[in-house]
Parts: sequence; structure tokens; C-alpha cells
Amino acid sequence: MVYKNYISGRWGSALSEETFVKRNPANKEERIGEFPLSGTRDVNLACQAAKEALPKWRALPMPTRGEIMKQFGDLLTEHKEELARIETREMGKVLNETRGDVQEGIDTAYYAFGEARRFFGHTVPSELPDKLCLTFRRPIGVAGLITPWNFPVAIPCWKLVPALLSGNTVVFKPSREAPHSSTRIVELLTEAGVPGGVVNLVHGAGTTVGEAILSHPDIGVVSFTGSVETGRRIAEACGKTLKRVSLELGGKNGQIVLSDANLDLALEGVLWGAFGTTGQRCTATSRLILEEKIYDEFLTMLIARAEKVKIGNGLNEDMEMGPLISEKQLEKVKKYVEIGKSEGAKLACGGEVYTEGECAKGYFFKPTIFAEVKPDMRIAREEIFGPVLSVIRVRDVDEAIRAINDSSYGLSSSIYTRDINKALKARQRIEAGITYINGPTIGAECNLPFGGVKNTGNGHREGGWTVYEIFTEIQTVYIDYSGKLQKAQIDTEQ
Repeated sequence: MVYKNYISGRWGSALSEETFVKRNPANKEERIGEFPLSGTRDVNLACQAAKEALPKWRALPMPTRGEIMKQFGDLLTEHKEELARIETREMGKVLNETRGDVQEGIDTAYYAFGEARRFFGHTVPSELPDKLCLTFRRPIGVAGLITPWNFPVAIPCWKLVPALLSGNTVVFKPSREAPHSSTRIVELLTEAGVPGGVVNLVHGAGTTVGEAILSHPDIGVVSFTGSVETGRRIAEACGKTLKRVSLELGGKNGQIVLSDANLDLALEGVLWGAFGTTGQRCTATSRLILEEKIYDEFLTMLIARAEKVKIGNGLNEDMEMGPLISEKQLEKVKKYVEIGKSEGAKLACGGEVYTEGECAKGYFFKPTIFAEVKPDMRIAREEIFGPVLSVIRVRDVDEAIRAINDSSYGLSSSIYTRDINKALKARQRIEAGITYINGPTIGAECNLPFGGVKNTGNGHREGGWTVYEIFTEIQTVYIDYSGKLQKAQIDTEQ
């Protein structure tokens, strides 16, 4: 099937008529569809459409925009299974996970419906009599949204919904690895009542479409989720024109398990955190930090369970782990396995491409565990984005915290312990934007801030109430009803 861009309320091909083909990572012989390979001229048209649509859209009362977001949530609910299957076919993760991905989009839309009636500013006392001081939040204008493939419904919704509710119009570039999900999202937004020109979908490569979004003078804010390298490039480009920019980047997340922890619970957590989405989450558990008293016991438990993970096409309800997204990512994971071996880490299980049965047609890799990993090894420091877990031995909780903080990233973290004092003291010392106590490093909820420190981003937070700070400007208003000139901060006779 041939899919289109959506610009100014109309579906159409790229001006160049060029296309790219998206294939199923579980079966590279299966074509998902043919999509526009757009260029700068297409982005220019999308920006013009968004600019023209902006005055009417931002003039709508926010509760009216909220009603549209509720209708969008209703449509996501109605089409949840369809969207989950679209996701699984185009990016591979199992149906239980893609259903959860769509649910996150539903939750985000319904949260926005409520937020539309509590879009609070501040009223504060004035230092002068008969004077009011207030703040309002206003849309920035045209928002450029650049999204990844690993959560092809949730992450676009995390950006689209708050951008639109805030009164912005949008130019949206999804990943080339998840174009079908994004197309369906835009179809449902229009069905929900978003007018033509308010959302504009432009498929294509980051080097063309992405760069054109960054440099376009009519775009006032850019929101990006992806790699650190690309994030640095975006920050540099947006800095030249002083665009607002929000970056949600990588992670090298650690789970600490202390000797007093519920080991069965911690085992379930690390399996889900390390091998859910085939390790292709920015919050995936990449490092397991074990107190030495339980190191051997827990590692034995973990290997036994990891070797039983059911690998296959995510459309099969019996499967627990699907493929990697592409041959390029498969080769990257294979490379890091060799790096781990060369560094002296012990390959405890996995480390191989999985080719049984129909999996030979896809990009499958066995759950992989390295033992005896040192914190300075590359496999413990660099983001792999695959089902590879590095296990680190520590003497006590202090060494565990030093190990988890010994990273250039700081997105998600986890600690398992029955000692509430240790847990809360660790929370204070762990350098991460998210910390789970007795839970895995994955599992963010839509009504709380999401983001990290260090190389994980530039300080903004998606999710919850904080995402609206990305897409709005604050207007401060003074109302003087004294009937005379009052000079703030000027000493006067009383």
C-alpha cells in the first residue's frame, strides 16, 4: 500500500514523488507499505500551512481543544487493537507491549482533557496598592515534533497532545521505521476534529526533513526523542535561531539488588526491564548491580529464566520478545557482544542471533547476559539498545550507588531492598531523573514528569504537567486600578 504526507488538510505525495519502503523486522520479506521520501520543499509547505492555521486554532477556548483531545482518546480506545497490531508489524515488539503503548496514548489524551480546565497561571500579591499581578500561559506558535520508532503511538502522543492542547500547530516528522503508526494517529486526530493545517505530517529522513524543521524560521519550538548524537546536533541548530528545544535522549539505566531484597520480585523486574521491547527502550535496564552476598544465587536464577524467554513474531500471543528493529541494529548488538568478550566480561548466556523457524527471516537476537562486568567497560557505559545486560558485582549499598552514578547518562534507575531507610537514602544519592523502589527501570505513567539528567536530555520533562512548559510561554500581566502612576521599586514618601 502507498501512504501519503498530510499537509494543509490534504493527503499527498512528496513533491519529488520519491518514496521509501518499510518492512516488517520480524519478516524482512513482508512490506508494510511505501511512504513519501520528503524534502525541504515539503517541510516548507507544512510550515506555511501550520502558520496559516495558527490564529484560529489558538483562538479556540482551551476546553474546546480539550474536548477534541478527549474525542481523540475515545478513538484511540476504539482502535486500540488495530493500532497495536500496526505497531507490532512495523517495529516488532509483542502485542502485550504495543497494547500498552497505545494505552499510554489514550491516557495522555484523557489527561489533556482534564488539564484543559486547570491550565493554571499564578496570581501573586503586588508590592503596590490597588494592583493585580497575574501570569498566563500562551502557545509558542508552530511546533516541530521529531519522534522515534520504539514507542510509535505513545511518544508521538506525548508530544502532539500537549502541543495541540496548548494552542500550537504542528509539523510532525515520525521515524522512517514507524511511519504507519504515525499516519494512523494523524488520521484519528483529524477524525477527532483537529482542523486542516493544524497537524501536518511529513515523512522522510532526518538529514532532509529533520534538518529543514530545525532551520525553518516559522518553527518556534522543537521536541525530539532519540540519540545523544542527534540531540547535540539539534541543540546546536536550534541555538542559532534561539528556538525552544526539548531533548529526551539516551540512557544506561541500572537496577540495584541488595542482599535483603525479595529476589523473586527483583528477578521479574530485571527480566522485564532488560528484555522488554527487546531492550530497545531509553529506560531499559542495561546494568544489573548486585550485592556480592546474593550475586551468584541471583545470577543463576537470572540465566535460567533468560534462557527460557520465548522469542518470535510479536503477533503470536505466546511470544515474550520480538525482533530488533533493523539489520543495522542487529549488527550493532553483535558488535557490542564482541566488545564485551574482548574486554574480559564473561558471556553467561545468549550472545547469538536467533534463527529458529520463521525467525530466520527477521532480526532476532537471544537475551544476552554478561557477568563479571567492570563499571569502566564499554558494555557498561555505552548505550547498546538491545537485549544485552551487564551484571556488576559490588560489596555494599555505597559501592552500588557509586556504580549506578558512574555513567554519562541519568534517565532511569531502580533499587530493590526491604530496608526503607536504605531505599530512601539511595533515592537521595542516585543521579537520575526517575527512580523506582522495588520496581524495574521501565513503567512511566502519563501523569508524571519523564526525563533525565546528564547526557539524557537538556532539562525539560515530558509527561504530566511539566510537558506543558515545553509548549508554552509565560505572559506576566500587571493591572493597576489605583488611578495614578505608581512606580515599582522607587522609594516614595508614604
